[in-house]
Amino acid sequence: MSIRRYQAFGLIALLVGSALGGGCAAPARPSIIPLPAEMELGRGGFDLDDGTRIALSDPADAELRRLANFWAQPIRAATGFDLPIAGETDEATSNIISLHLAEDAAEHPEGYRLTVTSASVTLAARMPAGLFYGLQTLTQLLPVGDANAWSMPAVQIADAPRFAYRGMHLDVGRHFFPVAFIKKYIDLLAMYKMNTFHWHLTEDQGWRIEIMKYPRLTEVGASRAETMLEKNFDPYVGDGQPHGGFYTQDEVREVVAYARDRYIDVIPEIEMPGHATAALAAYPELACTDGLFDVPTTWGIKEDIYCPSEETFQFLEDVLTEVIDLFPGPYIHVGGDEVPKTRWEDSAVAQRVIAREGLADEAELQSYFIRRIASFLRAHGRRLIGWDEILEGGLAPDVTVMSWRGMDGGIEAARQGHDVIMTPTSHCYFDYYQADPEQEPLAIGGLTPLDTVYGFEPIPEALSPDEARHVLGAQGNVGTEYMPTTDDVEYMAFPRMLALSEVVWSPRDARSWSDFVRRLPSHLRRLDALGVNYRPPNLPPVARS
Repeated sequence: MSIRRYQAFGLIALLVGSALGGGCAAPARPSIIPLPAEMELGRGGFDLDDGTRIALSDPADAELRRLANFWAQPIRAATGFDLPIAGETDEATSNIISLHLAEDAAEHPEGYRLTVTSASVTLAARMPAGLFYGLQTLTQLLPVGDANAWSMPAVQIADAPRFAYRGMHLDVGRHFFPVAFIKKYIDLLAMYKMNTFHWHLTEDQGWRIEIMKYPRLTEVGASRAETMLEKNFDPYVGDGQPHGGFYTQDEVREVVAYARDRYIDVIPEIEMPGHATAALAAYPELACTDGLFDVPTTWGIKEDIYCPSEETFQFLEDVLTEVIDLFPGPYIHVGGDEVPKTRWEDSAVAQRVIAREGLADEAELQSYFIRRIASFLRAHGRRLIGWDEILEGGLAPDVTVMSWRGMDGGIEAARQGHDVIMTPTSHCYFDYYQADPEQEPLAIGGLTPLDTVYGFEPIPEALSPDEARHVLGAQGNVGTEYMPTTDDVEYMAFPRMLALSEVVWSPRDARSWSDFVRRLPSHLRRLDALGVNYRPPNLPPVARS
């Protein structure tokens, strides 16, 4: 399905079917992903029909009304039902879907309670976010595909997430993807109750965000001459096709607002001090070496990084000032990973900083670099996140660590009192192969099948209960070196993201791989309806072309 058709038809309409007729009634046992914290099945079910109405606990509450319309509008298109929205004073007492916001509805700010009987549906939450997640569950109770019996099973659900941070990453630096796809990706995250989108906006191979004060970042840094074919480092073979693109600031605001309407925070990643060659191509004076730079056409770690000069820090502060204005969330990600120190070792500027600040070596220079940026962000009401390499040389106390090189970095950070997001390559890297590499599309390496993702436990046994409280949650990462198209991204991310959604939402003791496998097929049909190019987990894999 094209992005254009996806936008025109609407997300939830596709999820619950179209108005073409045919199909079957809702299943007796709900196939909800992620699994609710508590669920008790009843008898019978609720039939959505021409007489169904939506009642609001406070008809004057603008956000409550927006959520009601957000859910109802595409379902109206799918079913042909009017689904009028009225207040609780409406005389009707049956065939009602009631949406309530109340302090005593749920303890958790993202929690909700849902009761479905043959007469009515009642969804209650303490905060609008909880109501939004309850509406995702309500959608999943409806049938998949074309239907003429719009029934949902009787059920009582009390639900809330296990972790506060439930994230998915997307690298747009290696390959650029249009705004329409970014919105589709966000919609898919929202369907499965993920609440954070980590937007990896800068890389060696491309700078993807407009910065008004430094126009060459996108004039030069957003495009490369070509891209290496497969893994042809020696000898190098390129595809001969220029690749580029960037998001204007208006487009960034559009994406951030779109995500906010779905209770998703967007965390931008602006890489430093490494993975910065695209920026150095635009402004070579920020490097430690003389000469011009090209935006790389190959993958891998590049030796040239930002020089720790006052000019560089002024540049980065200027960039981050504009980034802060675009992203209202609490976090800014600065990368900090895979930073070669060779250029600093040979740089008079870097060595003067080491001497001036009384630093032991280049590792402590990186710590100084990150601490300085963290201080700037703190002064502007933001917190810094970085990959686990930022632990080397020491960290400011309010910095959050993403542990990607296994769990050890996260364990160390939590023991030091830092908040942690677990995203180890062993379980959370969705650019890794999903099965036998000989039978799969080319990937960067590794092996992370669906059951491995589902088996992930974000809290290591090595942590004490007090230390474990620093584990905010987990995130799936999608680096796009070998994903030039949106279809490639979808194939690698889905259905693995569904497995991760259950890891970060559902109670640990309630999760069951066999039950997840039972529930998965109905969600694959939902992905089919959306035109998502997922990898069929129980079918022969797609052969490499």
